[in-house]
Amino acid sequence: MADIGAERVTEAVASAVALLRTAVDRDWEAVRAGRLEWSCRQTATHIAEDLIAYAGQLAGRAQDAYVPFEITLEEGTDNAGIIQVVETTGVLLSTTVRATPRAVRAFHPYPFRSAGREGFAAMGVAEVLLHAHDIAEGLGLPYEPPAHLAEYVLTGIFPHVQPGPDHWRTLLWATGRGELPGRTPLTGWRWNNNLVLDTERLTLEGVSPAAAADLAAGGSGGFDWVVGGPYQGTRDASGMVLKAYEAGVHRPEFGLFVLVRREDDLAVGGVGFHGAPDEEGRVEIGYDLVEGVRGRGYATEALRGLADWALERDDVRTLFATIDRANIPSQGVVSRAGFTRASEDAEVLAYELGR
Repeated sequence: MADIGAERVTEAVASAVALLRTAVDRDWEAVRAGRLEWSCRQTATHIAEDLIAYAGQLAGRAQDAYVPFEITLEEGTDNAGIIQVVETTGVLLSTTVRATPRAVRAFHPYPFRSAGREGFAAMGVAEVLLHAHDIAEGLGLPYEPPAHLAEYVLTGIFPHVQPGPDHWRTLLWATGRGELPGRTPLTGWRWNNNLVLDTERLTLEGVSPAAAADLAAGGSGGFDWVVGGPYQGTRDASGMVLKAYEAGVHRPEFGLFVLVRREDDLAVGGVGFHGAPDEEGRVEIGYDLVEGVRGRGYATEALRGLADWALERDDVRTLFATIDRANIPSQGVVSRAGFTRASEDAEVLAYELGR
């Protein structure tokens, strides 16, 4: 999965440029781009602005705001020149995505104030495809990009949107640009980059539906794992994420997180929730580690970090974990993380941690 983001950016730009070239002799300034307030010319220029801005965020490792620069077209630039700028900025983003280390995150406001290279790639692809659609709609041209590009965007930065039978039309619906049978039209929307939480030695990285599908199928999910990883529990939890996503009930902040060791960027395990909190604010939590790294406190550290984050939310009042009576090490993990035993039966012990 290492270069998939760069490849998808390249493909998306090629798709949009092919459309724009069919209308290079049209008046882009006089025509409004679909449902937008911008003209087709402004919208095409905006595609390039987004691509270079995302490349700048990653290349500059911006942490608190957008890098303060913009591009300006030379006076007299015609439609062919704008197309050239879109192509060029597309290459800049794809090259930056490919060259950026996996662990790097940079500022983006929605919704957790950061994104990694795959997040910026998916946002770039979304901007290209959707604004190409806007231009096509304004000019009365047919446009439908390859379905796998829309799927890449949906499974990367729209984890809260239930997939439909047609990826492209689902993406148009999810961004207020179309209708889907059985779904209410949208007037407002945001994409959703994955949540990342830091602890002393670890980074807890939210798993997108795309990564979950890869893990559940036996892949790496885009992570480099220590020898022996990922553990089967992480693969099983990935399958749970995928089922929730397909059912339209997935809340990404209450999904699965992969534990990545900061010292070497290797994944060592997983931690996460079994679903969103219930009406009483109760939510179940679970975890696992690759066998070769157990006994070093990683599970306790990750559990504490995720518990602290969860209990600061208004919708969470109690965390609980169920552990086999025979699993003494796991009982030690929850106890060290502050959980106390709440109930038991012949096979299972239940632990809770409240505010």
